[in-house]
Amino acid sequence: MKIAILGTRGIPNNYGGFEQCAEHLSVGLVAKGHDVSIYTPNFHPYKESSFKGVKIIRKESPQQIFGYSISNFIYDYLCLKDAIKKDFDIILELGLITSSLSIIFCRHKGKIIVTNLDGMEWKRSKWNKIVQKITKTLEKYGIMFSDYLIADNIGIQKYILEEYGRKSEMIAYGAERVKEPNAECLKKYGLEKNNYFLSIARLEPENNLEMMFDAYIKSRIQTPYFLIGNHLTPYGNFLKDKYRDSGIFFLGGIFNKDHLDNIRFYSKYYLHGHSVGGTNPALLEAMEAKTFILSHDNRFNKSVTENNAFYFSNSDELVCLLKNEALLDHKESFVLNNSKKIDAVYRWKVVINEYEAYFKRILAESNQQ
Repeated sequence: MKIAILGTRGIPNNYGGFEQCAEHLSVGLVAKGHDVSIYTPNFHPYKESSFKGVKIIRKESPQQIFGYSISNFIYDYLCLKDAIKKDFDIILELGLITSSLSIIFCRHKGKIIVTNLDGMEWKRSKWNKIVQKITKTLEKYGIMFSDYLIADNIGIQKYILEEYGRKSEMIAYGAERVKEPNAECLKKYGLEKNNYFLSIARLEPENNLEMMFDAYIKSRIQTPYFLIGNHLTPYGNFLKDKYRDSGIFFLGGIFNKDHLDNIRFYSKYYLHGHSVGGTNPALLEAMEAKTFILSHDNRFNKSVTENNAFYFSNSDELVCLLKNEALLDHKESFVLNNSKKIDAVYRWKVVINEYEAYFKRILAESNQQ
C-alpha cells in the first residue's frame, strides 16, 4: 500500500504525542513492506529526504506570518491538496480540528481519507466560549466528511457514535519498552527513591494540576511533589506563584527517556489528571514504567487502567487517597495487571499490525464499491 500521513509536525519526533505515533507507525509500516510518506513543515530541524525508509514531503508553513493557530489550517490544507493529487491508497490525518476545513473543501473523490480524532479539543478550558463553539463545529464537519474514522480510546469511540452516529475503528496508542530501573539519575533532580509524588503533564487547566496540588497541600503530607513539564508559560507562571513554598517542585521539561522512565519507576505515587479525551501517552508510559497510579476519574482514563488505579474526582477525594497508606498493598497487583495490558494492547507492534489490517480492509471495501 502507498500511505500518506498528515497532520503532524514531522519526524523524527521532536514535539509530542502524534509525532511519536507518526514515527512509530510509519517506520513500522515501511518495515512491513509498505510505501509510506509523511508530510513535514519546512521548519522541522531534520532535513533529510527520508527517515528509516519513510519518505519525507516538505511543505511551507506560514507560521512566521500568521502565527501558530491560523498557520496550521493553511499548512494542513496545502498538505492535503498535494496528497490527493498523488497516487496514495490511504491518506491518514492525525488530528481533526485544523484538518477539518481541508477535508471539507479539498475534493477527494477516489481517495480514502482516514482521520484519527485524538481528543475533544473543544472542551479545553483555555478556549473561550466562541472558540469552543467554532472548534466543536469543525469537529462535527470533519467527522462527517472523513471517509473513515479511528479512535484511540473506547471513550472516544463511544463519543463519536453517540454524538454523530458514526462508527469508528478503535486502535490504541502505543508504548515503548523501558530498560531495567537504575536510580543513579535521581540525584541530578534531587529525588529520593520511593519518597516523592510525581506528575508529568502539559501545564494546562484541563490536566487538573490545581486540583492535585490543592489536595497535596490539604493532606499536609511531607513527601515532596514533583511536576515535569514546560512551566515557562503564562499558566505555568501562575501555578509557580500560587504554589510557591508548598513542597511542590517544577522540574521543567525532561527529554532523556531513560531518566524519565527511572523517575517514574521510583515515585511513590504517579498522579494523572488528564481529562480531555483520548488515550494519553503519559498514562501509558506510567503503566509501562510500573508506577502506582492515582488518576482523575473519567471514562477515558478508566478505559485504559480499568480497576488497576485509584481514582479521584475532586481534591477532597484525592486527599483521602494520599493519606491512606493501605493503598500501597495493591501496588504489586496493579502494576502487574497494567504491565500485562501494555503487552496485550499497547505495544507498538500490536498497534502497527492493527493499522495495517484496518487499511487493508477499507481498501478492499473501497475497491468493491
